[in-house]
Amino acid sequence: MERIGLIAGNGQLPFLFARAARARGLDVVVAAHRGETDPALEAEVGHFAWVRVGQVDRIQKVFRQAGVKQAAMAGGIGRVKALSDARPDLGAVRIISRLRSFRDDALLRAVAADFEARGITIIAPTDFLGEVLCPEGLLAGPALKPAQEKDVALGREVAVLLGQADVGQTVVVRDGHVLALEAVEGTDETIRRGAKLGGPGAVVVKRCKPEQDLRFDLPAVGPRTLEVMDEAGARVLALEVGRTVLLDAPALFAGATARGISLVGVR
Repeated sequence: MERIGLIAGNGQLPFLFARAARARGLDVVVAAHRGETDPALEAEVGHFAWVRVGQVDRIQKVFRQAGVKQAAMAGGIGRVKALSDARPDLGAVRIISRLRSFRDDALLRAVAADFEARGITIIAPTDFLGEVLCPEGLLAGPALKPAQEKDVALGREVAVLLGQADVGQTVVVRDGHVLALEAVEGTDETIRRGAKLGGPGAVVVKRCKPEQDLRFDLPAVGPRTLEVMDEAGARVLALEVGRTVLLDAPALFAGATARGISLVGVR
């Protein structure tokens, strides 16, 4: 049976990828990040090994021993945890020594290039998961009011600039005021911070960086995002069409409808 590698981070995306790969008849070999990847993933794949952030040679060894020629990265690695828990090996040092920039995209592209130089091609997880990408239009909840549409437009404009700086993917807006920009804290804390500053009624916009490499760090939202929005009083979640992963879309749509949160896909 042909094998495919999975460099797994946190969240549900590694599960979605593993299930989609198995449905295609592939044997999935997982390098799971300790402290990030859900241990339950082990029960769904053929081969499973724990690694720590920065153990590049360790991951490559796992894949080479299993005969893996292609691999995908799926799931996030918390930036704060990556800073505190990283255990860089000689492979990581080899990559870092060649970098001129330590921004996320430059680092991930360098990691992919190093894997490919050693016979392992890094592919986009969405090559297997096209059906979970965000469609266009109002997906759930009330139609947007004109003021909310203006906030979405502002949020998208600011998110482009945020992405160009390779900082984050989420912007929180209310009544024409930018309340919060995502940095290392992640989406949930950005929403909470924006709502604390602006009060109920905030609009949350999430989109890719302008030059996003689709192999890495695609925006993803799931029911948990809606729970945080509901707690914070945010009323609109605007996502980029075709470039945002919907985790458990049926539950996401049902949750948005039940909470009266507008969920919209925007080009």
